[in-house]
Amino acid sequence: MRILIAEDELASRKYMQHVMDSYGECDCAENGTEAVSMFRTAFETGSGYDLICMDIMMPGMDGIEALKEIRSFEREMGVEPRKEARVIMTSALGDPVNVMEAYYRGGASVYLTKPIEIADVRNAMVELGFLKKNN
Repeated sequence: MRILIAEDELASRKYMQHVMDSYGECDCAENGTEAVSMFRTAFETGSGYDLICMDIMMPGMDGIEALKEIRSFEREMGVEPRKEARVIMTSALGDPVNVMEAYYRGGASVYLTKPIEIADVRNAMVELGFLKKNN
């Protein structure tokens, strides 16, 4: 599995990379603009991302705007909705407005509020269909 992590804060980026390394090969972007560029390049070279972990609040292009760009690019490339990259949006803000914005405006698959626990990530991976649920 190929994973793109977009997070502007170094400590959070390193933490997410540490957590996600057990699920696949991780690349990191420091902002939304870099994430969009990396996503496009990976897609065009045939090594697209299966999962994106995207922080909402980043300088310049925020995570929601970056995800809108990525979804637009996927549509331009003819990617069917069921084959789009899955997205875990992350934020320190857990208020309903941010959650709804991430889902409906951005096209997120899952929303996690910081601080992110390893169990939350595992549950998200189950919800996204990357892992089977342990009973």
